[in-house]
Amino acid sequence: MDDATIIEFSGRDTVSDPLTDLLRKGARELLQTAVEAELDAFLAEFAKHRTPEGRAAVVRNGHHPERAVQTGIGPVTVQIPKVRSKTGAPVAFRSALVPPYVRKAKSIEAALPWLYLKGISTGEMGAALKALLGPDATGFSAKTVSRLERFAFDRIRGVQLI
Repeated sequence: MDDATIIEFSGRDTVSDPLTDLLRKGARELLQTAVEAELDAFLAEFAKHRTPEGRAAVVRNGHHPERAVQTGIGPVTVQIPKVRSKTGAPVAFRSALVPPYVRKAKSIEAALPWLYLKGISTGEMGAALKALLGPDATGFSAKTVSRLERFAFDRIRGVQLI
């Protein structure tokens, strides 16, 4: 007999909430607009730089692959634009809003006390991570989970991490 008190909702991934979908769409559009504004400001810094032929030295060059950033309302996808230099000098656009390799918003860390209470105390880290980060919260390494556990435990105890 199974003593588990957690019951999985089998159709959870297929349930669609129109309000959440609308919020995610709005957040995606807002984030994409803000990143494009960052790019415009970046390109404005190089507006005076020209090639010997008189063309712009730094230009747009497509987008990086679309990626999802975990937020409080679930994953929000964004495409970060790329730039290239026609003079051969290295130049790279780095968004301040979505830096390279960032996969979750800082607000997710605010939920760590709940992660401690729900996940660590019951030993159900997988279920806690899915509840926090959504159904796609898979692939966390043992080191990452251990670090999250340690951080949550220290946060609950009031210890400041360096």
